[in-house]
Amino acid sequence: MPPRYEVIGVEGIGEVRPGDDVARLIVDAAGRQGTPVVRGDLLVVGQKILSKAEGRLVRLEEIAPSAVATGMAAGLGRDPRLVEVILRESRRVVRMDRGVLITETHHGWICANAGVDQSNVDPGCVALLPEDPDRSAQKVRDRIRALTGADVVVLIADTFGRPWREGLTNVAIGLAGFAPLKSYLGEHDPAGRPLQATILALADELAAAAEPVMGKLDRIPAAIVRGLALTPGEEGSKPLLRDPARDLFR
Repeated sequence: MPPRYEVIGVEGIGEVRPGDDVARLIVDAAGRQGTPVVRGDLLVVGQKILSKAEGRLVRLEEIAPSAVATGMAAGLGRDPRLVEVILRESRRVVRMDRGVLITETHHGWICANAGVDQSNVDPGCVALLPEDPDRSAQKVRDRIRALTGADVVVLIADTFGRPWREGLTNVAIGLAGFAPLKSYLGEHDPAGRPLQATILALADELAAAAEPVMGKLDRIPAAIVRGLALTPGEEGSKPLLRDPARDLFR
């Protein structure tokens, strides 16, 4: 057989509320559709359902914007309360222009609005990124092992924009159980030349591969990636963050 793997969307999870057991919801939904979770699976879980389950929801009516947020909001044409939430979730502002606010989150991710999202939540509310996505991924992994006995790996995905390219793509913001990078450094290509800069962001590639079956409007917030051998690792998502000393764009 040639190399292959499959991506299976997990339907029927339903609306997630604070306190819900996300791992059980995924396991039960996967079983109902005839694709139960098995050993070796990679579970790709959308950030939003974990944020909801962890209570990472904010009502804008409860937010009092600072003078800084109010001034920035006027220039951006945004709700000052929303800008205040974004600033609270940010380590620094990277760029602010044309109604767009790009920040570095406290996790180290650089993205629009610090990942604060108004979609698929109640009116007047926003969802924040999980406080510690790697910890969230590990909890889901441990819980699935307890429920099924299956040793799986878990990836938490969110949708980011990209410099220089149109369109959004899913990336990994949290993971548990496998190495997020695949290095070919020191290996040789078919012509015998040593590879000097080839390190693949495997976790991001898998997050993006799962998105077409999850979608944004299909209410499929999780997927199973099956049949792919992954290198074990417990370092979480942090290796995906580029060292500022090597970042030519700061």
